[in-house]
Amino acid sequence: MMRCSNTSALKLLLGFCLIIFTALSLLLFNLNSISQTPQLTSPILTQFNSNDSLSSQHPQLLHKKHERVSTTCATVEEMGSADGAAAASFDDLSSFRVRTLIRNHFALHGASRVRGLPQEQFCRQGFVLGKASEAGFGNEMYKILTAAGLSIMLNRSLIIGQTRGKYPFDDYVSYTKHSFTLKEVKHLWKKNDCMGKYKRRLSIRIDNFEKPSETNVLCSNWKKWKQPIVWFQGTTDAVAFQFFLKNVHHEMRRVASVLFSDNEFVQHRPNTIGELMRAIISPTENVEEAVKWALNGGSDPHIALHMRMLMSRPARAVTAALNCIRKALVNNTGYLSRPRIVIVSDTPSIVNNIMPKVQEFAEVVHFDYKMFRGNLSGRNTVEKSQIFRVKDWGPAPRWVAFVDFFLASRAKHAVVSGASRRVGTTYAQLIAALAAAQQLGEDHISASNFTFFSSFHSNLLTDGLRHQVGWGHAWNRFAGPLSCDNQPNQCALTPLLPPAWWDGIWQSPIPRDVRRMEAYGVKLNRVGKVDINRLQSYCKSRKDVVRTISIIPQCSGSKCS
Repeated sequence: MMRCSNTSALKLLLGFCLIIFTALSLLLFNLNSISQTPQLTSPILTQFNSNDSLSSQHPQLLHKKHERVSTTCATVEEMGSADGAAAASFDDLSSFRVRTLIRNHFALHGASRVRGLPQEQFCRQGFVLGKASEAGFGNEMYKILTAAGLSIMLNRSLIIGQTRGKYPFDDYVSYTKHSFTLKEVKHLWKKNDCMGKYKRRLSIRIDNFEKPSETNVLCSNWKKWKQPIVWFQGTTDAVAFQFFLKNVHHEMRRVASVLFSDNEFVQHRPNTIGELMRAIISPTENVEEAVKWALNGGSDPHIALHMRMLMSRPARAVTAALNCIRKALVNNTGYLSRPRIVIVSDTPSIVNNIMPKVQEFAEVVHFDYKMFRGNLSGRNTVEKSQIFRVKDWGPAPRWVAFVDFFLASRAKHAVVSGASRRVGTTYAQLIAALAAAQQLGEDHISASNFTFFSSFHSNLLTDGLRHQVGWGHAWNRFAGPLSCDNQPNQCALTPLLPPAWWDGIWQSPIPRDVRRMEAYGVKLNRVGKVDINRLQSYCKSRKDVVRTISIIPQCSGSKCS
């Protein structure tokens, strides 16, 4: 009888424990469900397949590309911090190395030395031409920056092209004395009798990046080109000269990696664009006058906010930008009592909207061209050629964009890029890159505490980054299927050197770019890995397209006229 009683009691105890365990499990499950954010979705892909090596400068990052094999997608903030290292938009040591490389290049191939070379040496000298029009500043400036970078890769001198004796934007931008004009090169070519004495005709070899079936950017060894001048056309962003990183010739890949680094982690690449700008451009005196007027005797701003709104003013974009500014302040400056923030935008109404909100916690710097009475203020009418671009460039006179550019590039700690559609466009990239270069010390000990942030409001991320389709925009290489749909507002660390390939973690191409790369002979898989064998086969099957024009075509006897 006692045994039966004990057995019944044991059964009751076990039943009671089971009820308690079930109740606790349900409670914990519900609490966990409440605490979790909605799951972000992506249509495909669970792993990467890349054997590309990392830069030897950061061996601790090896294999990080394979860490998230069980995750199908990432948010923009996760993409911006993919390496898990300290917050950074570029690598200080690599940038200082590139700065030294640029300085040494112009010391050897700059105009002041080359124009004084003996006849034979001058006539053997090579040049790279960078020629821009006066369309959008960001795209046109990249044409000159590409030429400068290519001159370093090819050990040639830089020519900055002029139109009717004027440099592009030369009312607002001053250019380096290390460059030549084409007119001067022609004069020196005649003076040294390069055609008559050394049988070297002054000609330009033209390669157009925007014509995939004709460009030799991937298949030819440009260092072996014999033409005195090389002109790489259609280079309107940071993509074109990074294509040399996949050139089939080892020599071209090597010189490209010296300038850009082949590191898979974009945060650990140099600020190449900023260092090139620092070396070759500066504001004119009139623009500098306007910048100082805007600063009103105060210090340089701590943060610059650039809002590319295309005459729209969505409230969510403002909210996202404000949150991003606060994040930048905490990350870069700690808790300043009254930081200075410069605001630039193509849309005046957005400035009027956001300025009072920023003034609640910071001092706002803004260039109001209508109040300015300097040398440029007499140009306050909008040119006829600009009227059709008002939505794109804004209603202000053209010169205001250059004052805004050089004002914002004085930011000491961070640049925040916000937009109604595409974030991190070429104009914002150049502001951030130049600002970072100007904050980097003159020696490798003086590390820069500078970051570039992209502010995305949730409407831009309904389909992930798929609408960031501009080839040269900062987030295009992340726009494929590894980008999560339905993301909330994001404030993401952004690389100062936008990637041209899809080698890094979380990078993947959109179908449009897969098709576009096919035209260059490049086959990409779904995560952007290049089929090297296919590229080599493509290059072997084609001939170099050689387009040249003669600059001094007429000769009489041994002298060219």
